[in-house]
Amino acid sequence: MDWRALPRRSERLRHNRGMPAPAANPYAARMQQLRRIPMFAPLEPAPLAALAQRSTPHHYMPGDLLFQEGDTCAGVFVITDGTVRIFKLSPSGRELMLHQDQAPATVAEVPLVDGGPYPASVRAVSEVEALFLERQAFLNVCRQHPDVALESLAVFGRRMRNLVGLLEAVTFGGVRQRLARMLLDQSGCSTVRGKCRVAATHQELALAVGTVREVVSRNLSRFQAEGLVRLQPRTIELLNPDGLRHEAELEM
Repeated sequence: MDWRALPRRSERLRHNRGMPAPAANPYAARMQQLRRIPMFAPLEPAPLAALAQRSTPHHYMPGDLLFQEGDTCAGVFVITDGTVRIFKLSPSGRELMLHQDQAPATVAEVPLVDGGPYPASVRAVSEVEALFLERQAFLNVCRQHPDVALESLAVFGRRMRNLVGLLEAVTFGGVRQRLARMLLDQSGCSTVRGKCRVAATHQELALAVGTVREVVSRNLSRFQAEGLVRLQPRTIELLNPDGLRHEAELEM
């Protein structure tokens, strides 16, 4: 007889006495998703469960907007699956990508604090699953749990560093330098030569460096001719990260 197939004694007793089995936590999955976010990781189960209960799940298809620049900030989006692009549009409709975030991540943290509108737009790059947390609920947790507020400040700091780097690149660097730096940043390559790749189209890179696809394609072809990269469909392999780093620093 396979004793493992028999119900445990506590389960038999509960069945015999007509006692119902303990109900599963309907928000357990959302709690686990929130726990993956660094700013929510320090929370005890009770406040985490409160946030999970107040969160609203959303699903987005590629190209869908989560919100637009200028919209009133009603809360923060927790990206639990997929990738989103944060961007701004010029008056003429030209798009400049500020950053691309992959789950687990949060977007729209900054206007939560100052109460202003969303300073940029966010679009789904892939299919995206997200939890929306209402602004007041998030602020209440920050007041009660300083660790969450400190983690939020760390996120703000990373956003600020990214924007300062982008401003510096656009102001002082040419397209070739900006493209080299973007490839390095998106690949996460160290100084050690290795299999470093960037999964992006030429159009996506053009949006990231503030130019047009033709200019990016031309510069990538030159990088390939110089042995810095190898171009593949939707993928760019970095053959010489040190050489790209040299290019990125020429005019910086």
